[in-house]
Amino acid sequence: MSGGAARPGGVPGRAIVAGAGIGGLAAAVALARHGWRVEVLERAAGFGEAGSGLSVWPNGVRALEALGLGERVHARALVETRAGIRDVSGRWLSRTDTEELGRRHGPLVVIHRADLFDILRAALPEAALRTGTRVDAVTDHGSHVEVRHSAGVSRADLLVGADGIRSTVRSALWPQAPSPRYAGYTAWRTIVDPGRPLRVGGETWGRGERIGVAPLADGRVYLFGVANAPEGQRGPDGELAEMRRRFGGWHDPVPELLAAATEDAVMRHDIYELPPLNSFVRGRCVLLGDAAHAMTPNLGQGANQALEDAVTLAALLAADPDADCALARYDRERRARTRMIARRSRRIGAMAQCARTPACLARDRLLRLTPSSAMLAALAPVLGWRPPSPE
Repeated sequence: MSGGAARPGGVPGRAIVAGAGIGGLAAAVALARHGWRVEVLERAAGFGEAGSGLSVWPNGVRALEALGLGERVHARALVETRAGIRDVSGRWLSRTDTEELGRRHGPLVVIHRADLFDILRAALPEAALRTGTRVDAVTDHGSHVEVRHSAGVSRADLLVGADGIRSTVRSALWPQAPSPRYAGYTAWRTIVDPGRPLRVGGETWGRGERIGVAPLADGRVYLFGVANAPEGQRGPDGELAEMRRRFGGWHDPVPELLAAATEDAVMRHDIYELPPLNSFVRGRCVLLGDAAHAMTPNLGQGANQALEDAVTLAALLAADPDADCALARYDRERRARTRMIARRSRRIGAMAQCARTPACLARDRLLRLTPSSAMLAALAPVLGWRPPSPE
């Protein structure tokens, strides 16, 4: 059993982080940097996620820089230099002016998720990480929190629920919270080695289907596909065969990348989102990342918002001598911001996944007519985030 008496407001004490995803590890790093003693409980036997890439947008990069990890991320990431949206023939519908994006907000980088996990994990003492530890029950006692888990009982001054869209912490303390809802489409993800350098990324939109390509720093390529489909459906001949059936006739380099893919490296997940919660905070328990605001991936902001959550939570707790006031401010700021971004992502998904020919033709024409400057202006509220000062 590990324990920690409640501390006076604003004085760092002991924090338990449930979940060792990107948000959970980032929260642990952020809190530790401000003097908290941190214990991370992870149900899985190991840390990290293989087999997919991650776009870290300028707001996410700034969050990582606030954690003191910016240089390490840049050393293992690739700056996106050419991106946009094409149709299935390969014709560009919209190009992203990445140079101007960088001038306005900072770079957009792509990194292997496993590399980002390694960077975050290395920033924590090994003793803070407990794998194979399942959270079973949570009790908020007002001045402290008690967590019963498969290895015993832990007590702390703060509990961070970062345990994903099916959060045990949320289920325990937010029993009336709505369940995740299916977005109507499924996604495949894989990492491919094409055997040659590939610098052009971006997405291709069809009718009810799309595919994305993102080069990685080590020469491999992150490839993902999305398609409208019934919930729970699976490819009859395997998921790689399903990807090849759907996307194998699309423009280069998609057929080449699919030919280089292997079945065991393809992951498929139905896409869910979490309806808005009425609070991210209960006493000394706080939710972040997918546990608080799981959103569709159409803006590429899920992990970036989790990073923002982590940095904001630790900074506000450091800045305010009253922990309850700090948590209330976190709740106000993060709920409003993540709700706005989730709405935008949902709207983009509806446009990207439209399946009727007339609507798709109108969509494509709108993309061709919209200048890149307008696209960047629309992204400003998302990408312009700055970490709060801990002073």
